[in-house]
Amino acid sequence: MLALNINPVQQRAAERGSRTPEKVFKNVALAWHKSNRKWSQNTADRLRASLNNHIFPVIGNLPVSELKPRHFIDLLKGIEEKGLLEVASRTRQHLSNIMRHAVHQELIDTNPAANLGGVTTPPVRRHYPAPPLERLPELLERIGAYHQGRELTRHAVLLMLHVFIRSSELRFARWSEIDFTNRVWTIPATREPIIGVRYSGRGAKMRMPHIVPLSEQSIAILKQIKDITGNNELIFPGDHNPYKPMCENTVNKALRVMGYDTKKDICGHGFRAMACSALMESGLWAKDAVERQMSHQERNTVRMAYIHKAEHLEARKAMMQWWSDYLEACRESYAPPYTIGKNKFIP
Repeated sequence: MLALNINPVQQRAAERGSRTPEKVFKNVALAWHKSNRKWSQNTADRLRASLNNHIFPVIGNLPVSELKPRHFIDLLKGIEEKGLLEVASRTRQHLSNIMRHAVHQELIDTNPAANLGGVTTPPVRRHYPAPPLERLPELLERIGAYHQGRELTRHAVLLMLHVFIRSSELRFARWSEIDFTNRVWTIPATREPIIGVRYSGRGAKMRMPHIVPLSEQSIAILKQIKDITGNNELIFPGDHNPYKPMCENTVNKALRVMGYDTKKDICGHGFRAMACSALMESGLWAKDAVERQMSHQERNTVRMAYIHKAEHLEARKAMMQWWSDYLEACRESYAPPYTIGKNKFIP
């Protein structure tokens, strides 16, 4: 066996597993995968591909009862050696979840993959550049002067600044999501996928409907957009095909045309950081309230369901109106957030 580069210990374990196929890691993992009904189809497919590519070839045929921390450590180290740090991090989470499933099914007593944190180098988190608030007047001037591309593109950049939602939430938006009467944009948990467009089924990132109150300024921008694309289903259709959304790089490309380096100066996602910074510096809202409107991840599912509901809609309307008013106040010159709207807005 050694001459054939086969580990005799793992080979014997695999042979034992073949006599009880339901207890081998691969079958336990597939049962876990099948049991999770909360994933989108894209997520489920990507996870299955990861299992097939990185996990099953190494430990797929081994009985879960014989797996030790060393098996998982060696597997993760192998992924790390390929430079796939993000994959290694996600794989560690998947391994722990699968083995926890094995515990729940009474196949094993304890989870040997539960304490693998720190085994591999953590991935470098992506940095989304955002300029200091002092540069808001410059940004607003450049957006206003942008005429090198479609008028729809300029509106997209400006609306994204006012509502500070994520790129996919903006690109795949439908007119049916906008309630002009109540001035609310409800981003659904998922959207009807567009044939031939990757990830077009994405809705709100936290996979729960996200309510975005619309300021007077945001409503005005949307009405201008409606004059251009109101006959389409998509708010931001592409340049060549009205049935497909604008390119994912549209906003950042426009920012580059405006003279910004989207890797160092600012990118579309950086609008969120600017809004968050200003809202916190205003002193009008608690961090929890700002996080709620940012639609940041909440690990407590009961609390997550609560904060995405409309109970705090009036306060959130005030917050979004303050941000738009603050942008207007900074159009000519910078104003510190704490100097704007102290008397008008009540947290």
